Amino acid sequence: KKDAGLPENGFIFCCFNGLYKATPSIFAIWMKILSQVENSVLWLPDESILAVKNLKKEAKRNGINDNRIVFAPRLDSREEHLNRIKLADLFLDTMPYNAHATTSDALQIGLPVVTCIGKSFASRVAASLINSMTLSELITDTIEEYELLAIELAKNTEKFRLIKDKLNENLPISPLYNTSLYTESLESAYTQIHENNKQALKSNHIYIN
Repeated sequence: KKDAGLPENGFIFCCFNGLYKATPSIFAIWMKILSQVENSVLWLPDESILAVKNLKKEAKRNGINDNRIVFAPRLDSREEHLNRIKLADLFLDTMPYNAHATTSDALQIGLPVVTCIGKSFASRVAASLINSMTLSELITDTIEEYELLAIELAKNTEKFRLIKDKLNENLPISPLYNTSLYTESLESAYTQIHENNKQALKSNHIYIN
């Protein structure tokens, strides 16, 4: 943690989405979360000097010491990146544009993700991925619930441990990373589409068992 500029004992919130997804409103919520969780930090990707400067300035404007915003330089190796983000405790999703691949990355290494589900495709991807891990308790319906859940998980050690344990237990059995099952399901869908076409059936939804 020291090498990454992170505190040894503080709670580490993170978000490795592209910083363009961090709207002023969601960043303000993150600052409110930090204000409620003592010794916590927010770990973000270091995308540019300008972004770092502006976000540190925005943290101060929200009453948060800018040294509690830690920036991670880009790594060329995906494996190194995944190993590094294991240092975080909780991933805070963005909205209305969710984390997509970055949610998958986080779940894959056992990092819980808190999200707020929306109505558009882009705002529902994280919830879909989290549901594949049977962790609906990490999906909130409002920004207020999102804020409260993030604070609770950081403060309630037992609840946080149960979430982490459940994620790690569900990882091996989740369909999310089961490439063989995905391939079989996709082939089954193509076969069903072909059969429907041969019979001149009206286009409709395809359901895979």
